Amino acid sequence: MTSSTTHLQTTPSTPASTGLQGIKRRVIYVTLYELIAIAAATLGLALLTGQGAGHSSVVAVAASAIAIVWNIVFNWAFERWESRQAMRGRSVGRRVAHAIGFEGGLVFTLVPLFAWWFGVSLWTAFVMDLGLIVFFLCYTFVFNWGFDRIFGLPASAQAA
Repeated sequence: MTSSTTHLQTTPSTPASTGLQGIKRRVIYVTLYELIAIAAATLGLALLTGQGAGHSSVVAVAASAIAIVWNIVFNWAFERWESRQAMRGRSVGRRVAHAIGFEGGLVFTLVPLFAWWFGVSLWTAFVMDLGLIVFFLCYTFVFNWGFDRIFGLPASAQAA
């Protein structure tokens, strides 16, 4: 293993590798992720639309609720796929695929919500959402990496 992959993966010899698992892991993950996401989305949407944080926070909370459901479904499917892979661990490529898959799925539900809430066309909502998409792609990647470093890899990514 090269030193660059050592920093991206938690190896079985580190204490974090046996860390948080199961439903407790998912609840802590989703709670932390979404609290930060609500604050960031409220600020971003308020800046993008010129509307107040109060108006933007309502749609940010709705988007968070949608994202929580999607998070549960997507991560269950991703970890199920991941557990069947011969190569264990979470490489940069696997983390990028995870972030793109997660954020891509949200576009299909959040763009119509933003269009309705802010009274704009789907195209305008999509363009408006592009800034948030880029932010959340980066945020998802960094958050997942940091979460795994603090709490250890999920069982699906650990060496057999």
